[in-house]
Amino acid sequence: MSQKKEFTLEYDFQSSPQLLFQYLSTPSGLSEWFSDDVNYRGEKYTFFWGDSEEYARVLSKKSNEKIRFQWINGESDEEDYFFEFKIQMDEITKDVSLIVTDFSEENEIEEAKLLWNSLVADLKQVLGSS
Repeated sequence: MSQKKEFTLEYDFQSSPQLLFQYLSTPSGLSEWFSDDVNYRGEKYTFFWGDSEEYARVLSKKSNEKIRFQWINGESDEEDYFFEFKIQMDEITKDVSLIVTDFSEENEIEEAKLLWNSLVADLKQVLGSS
């Protein structure tokens, strides 16, 4: 299997870090924009899309700043990869940014970026952020 490549995307938000973090870290928040439904038990999240479901665990979490997930897919290299949501606020302008880090096969990175752009557009709509 080929090595996945890390990529990072940054999005500006008109939202408080606290509110944004709720949509990145809670089952109810994630189910509004990331997947059809989300269940949470312990540190394990179950994401539902139509008839399929995927599992992820939380690797690290810092309230109102970042959360890092790792897919649980049974692949031998699953521990090498993660996806992360990081919130940054400029201390002077108070501008809030969401930084998404993910991994993809090199020939699928552009497609993955388009998917994240679509998902984050949904998140902005839910938050009423431009």
